[in-house]
Amino acid sequence: MFNTFIDSIQKDFDIKLSEQQINQFIVYYETLIEYNQKVNLTRITEENEVYYKHFYDSLTLIGAMDLNDVETICDMGAGAGFPSIPLKILFPHLKITIIDSLGKRIKFLQYLLEQLSISDVELIYDRIEIYAKDNVNKFDIVTARALGSLTLILELGLPMVKEGKIFVAYKGSNFQEEIDEAKKAFKILNGKIIKINEIELPLEMGFRSHILIKKMKHVNGYPRTFAAMKKHPLS
Repeated sequence: MFNTFIDSIQKDFDIKLSEQQINQFIVYYETLIEYNQKVNLTRITEENEVYYKHFYDSLTLIGAMDLNDVETICDMGAGAGFPSIPLKILFPHLKITIIDSLGKRIKFLQYLLEQLSISDVELIYDRIEIYAKDNVNKFDIVTARALGSLTLILELGLPMVKEGKIFVAYKGSNFQEEIDEAKKAFKILNGKIIKINEIELPLEMGFRSHILIKKMKHVNGYPRTFAAMKKHPLS
């Protein structure tokens, strides 16, 4: 099944993987499954599902935008490294910052990066809203996958995006409902949807949408405290 996964990547994204990249995906899978036995990182452990629901799904962003000209990516709440680490494997030039508030995930990612011999990845052990306050207008792309409602992740992530650059929300089939609920957040935070990319994962593994949001102008004062965001959401 691994060869099918590699073939899918190369065909669907028009990318030729090197032997090193192919080996990195093998090591990623083996490391994740081994580590997951002692620390709960993911409920998805079946080999084919890991390759497609985690790795391939992370890489679907390639179909939505050109990453060759992107330099910096911030991945909010990456968990076991999705989508940023699979993207880093295919695009080694990317300088990745991962923020996660759980120490066990940061420890796993430290170990994973050692196993993959990957550098230029900064791991931040902190709450996203705290880190974001001190790192506005910093990144070319900020991503969020399986992190929360569009309204919430917009307030967390869009302030960290450089003006004119992109926030990417990985969403499922209910994306339009979330967009409607986040209309106020778009207006307040000066974010504009420039593209919605919809993809059916191979082998009936599910549906993925990407909402690409351009930051038109920076707005001071965001993100607020998490308590304020929960009590008075921008919706």
